[in-house]
Amino acid sequence: MRVSGTALTGNFTLKQYGLCTILCVASNTFVLTILNLSSPGAIGDVTPDLGTFSILSDSAGKIRDIPQNSKSTAYTLLSSDEGKHIFHPSADTTARIWTIPANSSVPYAIGTALTFVNQASGGVITIAITTDTMRWAGPGTTGSRTLDANGIATALKVTSTEWIISGTGLS
Repeated sequence: MRVSGTALTGNFTLKQYGLCTILCVASNTFVLTILNLSSPGAIGDVTPDLGTFSILSDSAGKIRDIPQNSKSTAYTLLSSDEGKHIFHPSADTTARIWTIPANSSVPYAIGTALTFVNQASGGVITIAITTDTMRWAGPGTTGSRTLDANGIATALKVTSTEWIISGTGLS
C-alpha cells in the first residue's frame, strides 16, 4: 500500500513481518510505504487508524534525516557513520576507496544502513569490505563494488558478518 500527498494523517500499526518506510520528498510532503512481508502484495496485516502523523526524532536527530559525512580521502567507516551518508563531492575527481570494517572491529547492529553518494563529476568510489561479506543485491556476487559519479548506494547489515548493497551507478 502506498500513500502520498501533502496531508498525510494516521497512525499505522504494523503486525508481525510488517515494514514501514517514510520518505520526505519535499517540505511537508511525505511518501509512506507499507509492506507486509508475510504475504507480499496483501495489506491484511496493516491496520490504519485515525491520528496525527508527526516527525519523530531520537538522540541522533530526526529519524528521516540521513546526516552527511563528506570525504575526499580514502576512508574506513566508523561506528559514528551508522545511519549517515558518506558523500564524495564533485570537486574531488580522484578515485577513492571507502571500506566497511569487519564486525570484529566495528560491530554495527544488524539492520544498520550505510549510504554512499558520489556527486556529479566525482572520481569513482570503490566500496570495499574487509573480512566480512558484502553481496550485491540481484546478482549476489560478493566483494568490492564500484560507485560511479551521480551514483547512490546503500549497504544494509543483514547478519553479524554479512551486508547487502544496492543502488544506482553501482557495479
